[in-house]
Amino acid sequence: MIKSRVEVDPVFGRSLVTNEPVKNGETVVEESPFALGPKQNSGIVCLACYRDLIFGEGGDSLDRCEKCDWPLCSACLDAPIHMEECEIFAKAKVHFAGNVSEEGVCTQLDCITPLRVLLAKEADPERWEREIAHMEHHNEERRKLSDVWNADFVNIAQYLRGPCRLADRFSEDLIMQVVGILEVNAFEARTTQGYGLRCLYPITGILAHNCVPNTFRTIHPSEGYKIRLRAMCDLDEGQQLQHSYTYTLNGTAQRQEDLKAGKFFTCQCERCKDPTELGTNFSTFKCSKCEDGWLLPADPLDSTCDWKCTLCTFKTSSNAIKKALSVMQSEVADIQAMEPSPQKLQETEKLMRKYRVVVHPFHFIQIGLRQNLIEMYGRVAEYELAELPDVMLEHKEELCRHVLRVLDVFEPGLSRTRAMMLYELHVPLVLLAKSGFIAGVVSADQLKRKLLDVIAILKESINILQYEDEETQEGQLCKVAQQAMEQLTQSVDGLTGDE
Repeated sequence: MIKSRVEVDPVFGRSLVTNEPVKNGETVVEESPFALGPKQNSGIVCLACYRDLIFGEGGDSLDRCEKCDWPLCSACLDAPIHMEECEIFAKAKVHFAGNVSEEGVCTQLDCITPLRVLLAKEADPERWEREIAHMEHHNEERRKLSDVWNADFVNIAQYLRGPCRLADRFSEDLIMQVVGILEVNAFEARTTQGYGLRCLYPITGILAHNCVPNTFRTIHPSEGYKIRLRAMCDLDEGQQLQHSYTYTLNGTAQRQEDLKAGKFFTCQCERCKDPTELGTNFSTFKCSKCEDGWLLPADPLDSTCDWKCTLCTFKTSSNAIKKALSVMQSEVADIQAMEPSPQKLQETEKLMRKYRVVVHPFHFIQIGLRQNLIEMYGRVAEYELAELPDVMLEHKEELCRHVLRVLDVFEPGLSRTRAMMLYELHVPLVLLAKSGFIAGVVSADQLKRKLLDVIAILKESINILQYEDEETQEGQLCKVAQQAMEQLTQSVDGLTGDE
């Protein structure tokens, strides 16, 4: 039984609330997509499986539909999802040019997902009126972004009504409404092979935003991209369901910028209003004029406000903070663009040390660098797990615990990111425990207790990942974590048997 209902909130408009008390992990929404298709601003992809396709100059490629000549890989020639648009393109004799911009974008494919929404409207007009027609599209605000609006109008509305000969079926206003609905409400999903696409979910799409969400969603490609929204933590009856429209591990200024650009509103959640971001100091800078002071924004919701020291009288402008952030983010981006290697790991460590005198230890720049390091330790040459000395294993453990401290605040409960971080944490803990036992500094009883602690960590990770589609990367990780837990349990049982 689904435990949520739609209500009209004076601030958030249509939103979802719980029908009754809900335990963490319980499903509050389950629905299939109204339509799905390629992401906006994608390259040339197969219109059925969304894998990247390579087209030569002049659009040369064998990966084309035999009937309409649009991009389709050989494994998807009979894919039902392409059939309706195929008929339209073939009848109108619309040629797929295969042109790609310098940024790798094929604008000719921008029309595909809006067209699929329009075709779904024709197929199920009642569902359209009931669930889609009232979704927010912010067309008045989007129209002010003239370059974006004009590009969508030409590449989608005029293209569908002109070359595709659909003027008698879809008006310009309707097409642009659909484009806006997708822009504001669509979710990104991934196929079982990891290729990106976007899906329109009319119920899940009206969830209220909060930078500390109380729900998490899983999309199941093996079930036709059905989405399940679950409670991240225990919820009271009548409590509003909320998720984050932006990346929770960005600082307040970046989240606000993303929300204004993509969703056209200013978030006023408790986290955004708090200069310390709920005590984490996730955007806090080190004061350059005193030893122990920290720079915080006078008003986090005002992007032009001054930043003031918590101890001395020093203050600086928002522009100075923005410039410092811009430099740091540019340096981080340069390193992230490198292929995984010992040099990349070492340069990331150098950057993290460099920023210690600039920002708070839990600043989002530092947390992002820690995440990058966690992924590399144990996976790049010269730093494989078998080669890591205890001091580096302890370092990886510390990196994991720092990220988890932040996640405890921003994604409390059943967080997918938390589950993956717990899995990363278990590895150095096991190796350190066994290393200590072999060295004789950890007794058998101590080893047993340490391994039981690791088993509890893996159980928590599995408890979160169990809801993922088994064919996805997260679903596969759940299986790996389960196997690791079973092996550790056997090791503990062996220790018990020796006593």
